[in-house]
Amino acid sequence: MPATAPTRPGAPTALVALVRSGRASSRAELARLTGASPTTVAGRVDELLGSGVLTEVEGPVVGNGRPPRRLAMSPGLGVVGAVGLGEQHADCAVLDATGAVLAERPVPVRVADGPDAVLATVVGVLTELRSGSADAGPLLGLGLGVPGPVAFPGGVVTSPARMPGWNGADVAALARPHLPAGAVVVVDNDANLMALGEHATDPTARHLVMVKAGSGIGCGIVVDGVLQRGARGFAGDISHVTVPDAEPVPCSCGRVGCLDAVASGSALAARLRADGVEVTGVDAVLDLARDAHPQTTGLLREAGSRTGTVLATIVNLVNPDRLVLGGWLSQAEAFVAGVRSAVYAQSPPLVTDGLEVLVSRAGPRAGLLGAGHSALDAVLADLPRLAAVRAEA
Repeated sequence: MPATAPTRPGAPTALVALVRSGRASSRAELARLTGASPTTVAGRVDELLGSGVLTEVEGPVVGNGRPPRRLAMSPGLGVVGAVGLGEQHADCAVLDATGAVLAERPVPVRVADGPDAVLATVVGVLTELRSGSADAGPLLGLGLGVPGPVAFPGGVVTSPARMPGWNGADVAALARPHLPAGAVVVVDNDANLMALGEHATDPTARHLVMVKAGSGIGCGIVVDGVLQRGARGFAGDISHVTVPDAEPVPCSCGRVGCLDAVASGSALAARLRADGVEVTGVDAVLDLARDAHPQTTGLLREAGSRTGTVLATIVNLVNPDRLVLGGWLSQAEAFVAGVRSAVYAQSPPLVTDGLEVLVSRAGPRAGLLGAGHSALDAVLADLPRLAAVRAEA
């Protein structure tokens, strides 16, 4: 079952998700929130208690009665690894069964070294991180975000602009030999995972559009709490949308004037270098903006306006509660202002009324949280496999 697929009322994954998030801790609350019958919920909860996924703990005493029994995730159930790949680094973390980060570490890697070398490195780091939390249980799975399109189902990296040597790579299959037998592997585009991480941070936003604006530009869409993938997994990929009136800058896709080619951090750095300004990457662009460099500030606002023009169409179609900006460029107020101005100017009031346009609340952890939660969903969707992995450990 896909980690973000809708689940039937009372399904084990739906019940566990509510307990994991802290939204429910009793059978009655689970029945109310899922709409399933109390009998169905009771049977599913008994199954989850018997499999060791859930446990019952004593709640606070009220009055003179006995303390109530509350549902909770079993301690020591296991952990999942989460990895967010960049061109020159990887963010690695280990999360427990509730989705809480136990340990994390950035590690330098070169994505150009290819999937085998990179995966061996990041899984080695995850193993070290887990060893510091051995009482949390075995490594049950891995969620991995990559800065390129990922076909779904299947998890094959497809035509990535900034991942030489990764095109056509079945990353999940390549990662499994480095992991414990039976461990689940979920691979997705980094913007999709950022959207999931943002939603996990604040589930009250049931409909959100998440934009990753860094070296490249990507987008993830959550509707009614479910990540939208489309027919092949490429829903929300705005990087190759042609920007109206943009200069004909060649793009990696073979066309000209794509959003990624004219508004990404890499594109802005290239523009500045062409004009004789010494910059090495997106971080240097931001440093110039913080120093009020006029040309850089103007380029950032222009990039934000162009990104907002593309996003206005997405906002009109999806009608989200929240448009969230993440990635390096979201740290630049000029970029954020450009996005906000274009979206509100090019979307009707019916759509923008109540729309929040804001910088990510999950921050740099958004992708890691999304990767971890995706892996947990996949692990908990297959209870027999989970039991086998735990027995093997």
